[in-house]
Amino acid sequence: KSLCYTYSALLFTYLSQPTVIASHGLTDEQKEFQKVAFDFAANEMAPHMAEWDQKEIFPVETMRKAAQLGFGGIYVQPDVGGSGLSRLDTSIIFEALSTGCVSTTAYISIHNMCAWMIDSYGNKEQREKFCPDLCSMEKFASYCLTEPGSGSDAASLLTSAQRKGDHYILNGSKAFISGGGDTDVYVVMCRTGGKGPKGISFGKKEKKVGWNSQPTRAVIFEDCAVPVANRLGEEGQGFNIAMKGLNGGRINIASCSLGAAHASVQLARDHLLVRKQFGETLSNNQFLQFKLAEMATKLVASRLLIREAAQALQEDRPDAVAICSMAKLFATDECFNICNQALQMHGGYGYLKDYAVQQFVRDIRVHQILEGTNEVMRMIISRNLLSES
Repeated sequence: KSLCYTYSALLFTYLSQPTVIASHGLTDEQKEFQKVAFDFAANEMAPHMAEWDQKEIFPVETMRKAAQLGFGGIYVQPDVGGSGLSRLDTSIIFEALSTGCVSTTAYISIHNMCAWMIDSYGNKEQREKFCPDLCSMEKFASYCLTEPGSGSDAASLLTSAQRKGDHYILNGSKAFISGGGDTDVYVVMCRTGGKGPKGISFGKKEKKVGWNSQPTRAVIFEDCAVPVANRLGEEGQGFNIAMKGLNGGRINIASCSLGAAHASVQLARDHLLVRKQFGETLSNNQFLQFKLAEMATKLVASRLLIREAAQALQEDRPDAVAICSMAKLFATDECFNICNQALQMHGGYGYLKDYAVQQFVRDIRVHQILEGTNEVMRMIISRNLLSES
């Protein structure tokens, strides 16, 4: 029994400093902006997380405050208003922000991906036209890839863009678009030529299990005229651009899962320390101690894999695609399990909306589906292994 209590003391000492643990191995500069992100999450996001969820509020002004800290274009180049940080830096920031609100941070991550695409593949005029307003979040962006008939099979998309003079005429529908109807800039993946002005319209606002602080709608193009000057890259490059965007998107969304798991471990720890059953606090129950130990271990393992993937993508390593897929698969699965276990530890209280843990569970469930389902991640990883000589 004495060993049990000694173990308990060590475990709770470790878990009482989760922010310190999340900073291990980081540079002083990284620790500084991580602290800024943690503070912003605690002061500007967490107090409103439940309200944004219940009232389905898109917190525009809060996100603009985040942009003032450099979080609107984290890995966009500084000459167009971005922060010019690395993929690892970005992961650190998104993990910290997600401790305050996963749903809002997930949207910010999508917005950042759109800004990065324009910054990386746009010409000088496009970068100067779009990026400054996106980095300041004066304007918001949505990424339009998924269609009603093509989710994981992105190459089968049907939305068409036929060139007529100095415009493309777009026809087709995009589904599950984060921010759809409330945003200003739409990065659209479409097929030039092939199947074939009323403009752009939106479907109904979807009622979702989680991610309620960001609207989700279908985006419908009916003879929508888009200037040729707005095309990113050359015709035929779109699929490769989309896939490169998704590699980063997978790290971003996995980092958002990290933040939810990080917060849920803290919530579980705090609950075990105060909740009493059978005459003593739950923290004295060895079974729950071991469960908490497993949760903390999986959290740290997920963080290490995500940061390795971020570094691989930054360095454009040959294994970057596979590592990003591994990070997304492992972290989104394990972090969901951590949050779900934290809810279980709360007992019936965990199922009440007065307790934040249930919202973390709801908000990160979709992370196992979007940016490529985790089944597709397994396909990518296995193909990479089997193709190696």
